[in-house]
Amino acid sequence: MQTMSESIENQIWIGATASQVERCFTEQGLMHQWLNPMLCCEPVGDWRVTEGSQMRFVIQLPLVVPALMPTLLSTVVVRSPGLVVWEFEGFFRGRDRWECIPEDLNGKPGTRLLNRFEFSIPNPVVGWGFKTFAAAWTQQDMAAQLRRLKQVAERL
Repeated sequence: MQTMSESIENQIWIGATASQVERCFTEQGLMHQWLNPMLCCEPVGDWRVTEGSQMRFVIQLPLVVPALMPTLLSTVVVRSPGLVVWEFEGFFRGRDRWECIPEDLNGKPGTRLLNRFEFSIPNPVVGWGFKTFAAAWTQQDMAAQLRRLKQVAERL
């Protein structure tokens, strides 16, 4: 069975400290302010973003029975100040890396946020469907999420 290996990377400069930016992708209430509303992030157990903690990312599709909604079980595999890497398995297999890099822009202190989504799709039919119908949308949505995260971080 052939797999599809892909990566999508986006970055954005944010006029906030690295700790403020990090809060946006580690605190549940802040995370839900910028995530795509079709994407629900649910903790497995208590909400924690520490190595070994798990979350379910559920794509909430209209007119789909909840039990059939695409779900990725994600485990934090790397955690250090300003860095979280989730590893996931489901209809995708891969990693989602979020990294804060303190960086001045034109003399203004801030943070460069890097988001790298690396994945393979084991099912060739699902891979074809993703590449044909969802790849461009995913790239655009990831960039839009970073713009929304920037707004949340800069309000903190």
